Formats: sequence, C-alpha cells, structure tokens
Amino acid sequence: MTTRPLIGISTYLVDEARWGRWRLPAALLPAGYHRLTQRAGGLAALLPPDAPARAPEALRRLDGLVVAGGPDLDPARYGAAADPRTDAATPTSRERDAWELALIDAALAAELPLLGICRGAQLLNVARGGSLLQHMDGHRDRPGVFGAHEVTPVPGTRLAALLPEAVTVPTYHHQAVAELGAGVIASAYAADGAVEALELPDAGGFALGVQWHPEMDDDTRVLRGLVAAAG
Repeated sequence: MTTRPLIGISTYLVDEARWGRWRLPAALLPAGYHRLTQRAGGLAALLPPDAPARAPEALRRLDGLVVAGGPDLDPARYGAAADPRTDAATPTSRERDAWELALIDAALAAELPLLGICRGAQLLNVARGGSLLQHMDGHRDRPGVFGAHEVTPVPGTRLAALLPEAVTVPTYHHQAVAELGAGVIASAYAADGAVEALELPDAGGFALGVQWHPEMDDDTRVLRGLVAAAG
C-alpha cells in the first residue's frame, strides 16, 4: 500500500476561540487547508507555534510543509516602520512570525518541499531578505469576504508547469511582495503588476509561494505539485 506524504500546515494562535460551551485560547486553522491537502493526496498534520529552535525537529517527521495565511507580518521583520494600515502586531502573531520563519529556514536547509499561502508567500520572501508593500487596494473584498481576480503565471517557472495558463483565483490580501529576496523570482502577476506567486529556483527542491488562497477553491493543482514533490 502506498503511504501518502505527511504534510505539516502551520496554524493560527488566538487568545480565545469558541466551540460548544468552551471559550479558550486555541491553535486553529480554517478547514479548507487540511481538506485541500487531503484532496491533493496528502495526509495533513497541524503545526501550532512552538519554540523556533524546535523547527528542525518538527520537520524531520514531515514530508512537506504548508505555511498558511493569516495576519500581517510584523514590519520590523523586514526593517520597516509600521504603516497605519498594517494590522497591529499582537504577542500571538509575533510568536507565530518567529515560529513560521524558523520553519521556513529549516525547510529550506533540509530541502523539504515547501508551499507558502498568502502570508506564507510573504514570509518566504522576507526569510530571504525581501520586503513587503504594506498596503494596496483591489485585492480583497469587504472584511471576511474573499474576492477573485486573474493571475498570469510566468512562462518557464515551476508555477507555470502546474498552471500553464492564466487562472482566476480566490484572493484576500492588502499586502504584497515589494523587493524580492535573494534568489527569489516572481512566477505570477496580477493585472495591476502585483507579484502573485514567487519561487526559489536555487532552493534545491520545491519552494513556492502563492499570494492567493487555493484552499478556498476546487483547484488542487498547486497542492498536488507539493504533494508530488513530498512523495
């Protein structure tokens, strides 16, 4: 029997969540992430924030990694002052920043297949010394509602091998890649020129970030690419 690759997915850390009779601190993740991973042929394991030094140990148990979407990254991580429109960094989001950057560093060092989604793509760029545009209009709908727009893959990239033509994607972000980090290339653009995907050709394996939210769609091609590399 073929063993499905085990894919770790990073999670939110929140001060309070509510289910049934309970209101407690929680590590949580929208169900779209694990469901998409499962549909793409992987087994899903959730990775709540932990001590950054434990990231290499955690990844040794995994075949691939997804860094999920979430709150704005603390601008201090890329040497910038906070724009007033950047979501204020909370202690829990700063804890998540440190954990996910450690996961990315460990994954790249181990050549573990890696996919960043929305915030995860931005973190991948920042991990390589890049920066972010802290606010842009037109890439998210009203609060809590996903929008949609077209992205065009760059020919010859890993992403274009998975998505050979322009595609309409679910989107919800107000930040994007500004200066690309070392060894990072843009592999898809929106109509307004915003970088919608990036990848690391020098990483020695699958290392891709998409600015949109494939977990909100039925299109499994990007996740299938990760799972195939992890297998």
